[in-house]
Amino acid sequence: MHNKTEQQAGVWYAAFSYIIWGFLPVYWKLLQQVNADEILANRVFWSFFVVVFILLLNKKGHIFIGTLRGLLHNKKQLAVLTTASILISINWFIYIWAVNSDQMIEASLGYYINPLVSVLLGMVFLKERLTLAQYLSFFLATIGVLIMTISYGQFPWIALSLAISFGLYGLAKKLIKVDSEVGLALETLVVMPLSAIYIGYLVAEGTNSLFADSWPTTLLLAGAGVATAIPLLFFAKGAQRIPLATLGILQYITPTLMLLLGVVVYHEAFSAVHLLAFTFIWSALVLYTLSRTKLVATLSLKLKKEKGMHV
Repeated sequence: MHNKTEQQAGVWYAAFSYIIWGFLPVYWKLLQQVNADEILANRVFWSFFVVVFILLLNKKGHIFIGTLRGLLHNKKQLAVLTTASILISINWFIYIWAVNSDQMIEASLGYYINPLVSVLLGMVFLKERLTLAQYLSFFLATIGVLIMTISYGQFPWIALSLAISFGLYGLAKKLIKVDSEVGLALETLVVMPLSAIYIGYLVAEGTNSLFADSWPTTLLLAGAGVATAIPLLFFAKGAQRIPLATLGILQYITPTLMLLLGVVVYHEAFSAVHLLAFTFIWSALVLYTLSRTKLVATLSLKLKKEKGMHV
């Protein structure tokens, strides 16, 4: 029962993080006049301090210090942490650049491919098993993604880079056995010094937007830390509680919201091809959800029967 409650909490944590990520393009669009590399540097820099503040608020500062010392003596975990930091930084940069270069459709395509990458990684590295219905949902989703990829008309390097980098990041999060908030603080700590140096370089060159541009721009750049840290904290909490395959299916929330933004807010065309792809993808989601519901019901019935046998 405890395990079931943990998984339910994990689903809510992960879903909330994907909803925030789905609306995040609106935030980056407000910073369209700033180069993607400077946005990334500020995003990393301010994220670190936001997470440290959260740690101090939750009285986890000593855990952070203790974990950091332990990682310095555990080369394998340190390597995984460093890899996770690099992967998420690459993902952030490509994502920001794509959104502010008016390529939100390809960016959303990347997050449709991403769950397939997560499911594949879960099966290969974590030996996670899928039921027949879940395999079928995976197949339907793959068809939907292929339709979107082929209709795009060229090699979607932005989409594939986003999908692979974030899929591997999710895998790395499963392999790092640390508190979710502490883990995020450590990830940002790895790349924060480089961000600080780069921001300092831009200031010295007089090409920085932080504190040199309008106050709204300055506040948005500093606020990128909050916009980044909050969903990542929820994602970390979710990733540690649920199977990578489930995490992969939930990730469809983000690209769906991104595409809706593209159509409704930014007036991008929604073609018949998009509708066909959506049909396959949402069919996969419905099938997967039903298979999970049936599985939970079967387990509950089994537990009740076992409890009755012991009365």
